[in-house]
Amino acid sequence: MNRLLPFLLLTVLAGCGVETATTAATSAEIKKREMEQAKSSLDQAKQKIEQNTQAIQQSAERQGDAEK
Repeated sequence: MNRLLPFLLLTVLAGCGVETATTAATSAEIKKREMEQAKSSLDQAKQKIEQNTQAIQQSAERQGDAEK
């Protein structure tokens, strides 16, 4: 009985560590996905800004040509 108690305690404590490690890994994976989505959103925003900038430049060039 004296040997069984420490073994049981060790098993319980090891189980807690595994749960903590699993939770940390899950949290890290969620953060990774959030970062990837944020990067994707940023890239899309940059593309839209570039497209709008080009459209404004083309419009300004057409107005300049029309005034001549």
